[in-house]
Amino acid sequence: MALKDVKPDYRSNGNISRRELLKQSVAFAMLRSALTPLHASAAGGRSGKILAYVGTYSAAVDGGGSNGKGIYLFEMDITSGELSLINLAAEARNASWLSLDPSGRHLYAVNEVADFDGNSGSVSAFAVNRANGELQLLNVVSSEGAGPAHLSVDASGKFVFVANYAGGTLAVLPILSTGALGPATDVHQDTGSLGPRIPASAAAGFSFSGHDKPHAHMIHADPGNRFVLQSDLGQDRIYVYRLDPVAGKLSPVNDPFVALPPGDGPRHFTFHRNGRWLYSLQEEGSTVVFFHFDPATGSLRAQQTISTVPTGFKGTNFTSEILLSPDGRFLYAANRLHDSIAIFSLNGEGRLHSLGETSTRGDYPRYIGSAPGGAFLYACNQRSDSIASFRVDRKSGMLTFTGRYTSIGSPACILFLT
Repeated sequence: MALKDVKPDYRSNGNISRRELLKQSVAFAMLRSALTPLHASAAGGRSGKILAYVGTYSAAVDGGGSNGKGIYLFEMDITSGELSLINLAAEARNASWLSLDPSGRHLYAVNEVADFDGNSGSVSAFAVNRANGELQLLNVVSSEGAGPAHLSVDASGKFVFVANYAGGTLAVLPILSTGALGPATDVHQDTGSLGPRIPASAAAGFSFSGHDKPHAHMIHADPGNRFVLQSDLGQDRIYVYRLDPVAGKLSPVNDPFVALPPGDGPRHFTFHRNGRWLYSLQEEGSTVVFFHFDPATGSLRAQQTISTVPTGFKGTNFTSEILLSPDGRFLYAANRLHDSIAIFSLNGEGRLHSLGETSTRGDYPRYIGSAPGGAFLYACNQRSDSIASFRVDRKSGMLTFTGRYTSIGSPACILFLT
């Protein structure tokens, strides 16, 4: 229900009493307060501020830098978009991906390493103090595979899904009543055909890297929380599993995967808020593929492929992150080495139209993220140890650099506490 759809009736028709008018006004004020976003009053106890976490690399992965020490806590000014460092909220090894549970009271971070409990990576669970953003470590468990690169929390807040890039595995980790993580309830190993070393896309040039073996890169539930989708860069596939919400088990659907063009390397994907459109970003092909998603069966059908780099571009580029605007009208994709953000508009059928690119004002943008409400976009430039902020034009979708940089060692992602 939208706030604009619920208003007190102040019209005088001769039948409404002053007492009834007062009751309507009070009810409206209470509803307005309930629907007001956290940051509009005092996020983290600070008026006009939003709290944000930035995960960083403490050891180099793929030559991306190692100047971070863990998870940093920032304040974001909602007027200017400026990020101000509060402290190092938690020391953590290669905290390259962060996710909150639906309540916003627990944070989970991958530790992108390969030496935990033998030759595995790990996942760290934290309790969140919503008043000041402080983190309390609850526990650290195996990710059931080396080099975890992505994790997400299901809509019920019962499970963490983790994709292990180096190990080519995915795991389901149950969330205990305390917010800590239990041993995996399910583990899958990607096996089978690998894509070619050189991508099919002519624009990709020398952009080859991850087709030596399976590489699980992202895992996330669909908006209905019935299916779990997982991309494998080395296999050029997006897998679809049915989720058992009680046992925490994953079972392949009738059509267990959809194939992307050989060598293009699907990395990350995002769902439109309508739950029926999915956009997949190919790391080595430098493309976005638009799919129709069937929320009843979990099937995917490709509709469109569009480049993230300018027409005529030849050379090496690796995409990193894909992002939809909160209103679902625009899509953004980050290009590493080309160091740009590709901007697209969506038409009424979900198809993309290129609006051009803008510089990330830094080197090797590993991540782009929107502030709550979508007024600002942030680019985490990993190799130049900075985050650049951009103001978003809500009507055109275009980005304007604010002139503000935030210095931070090897940033990998940014996550807002809302």
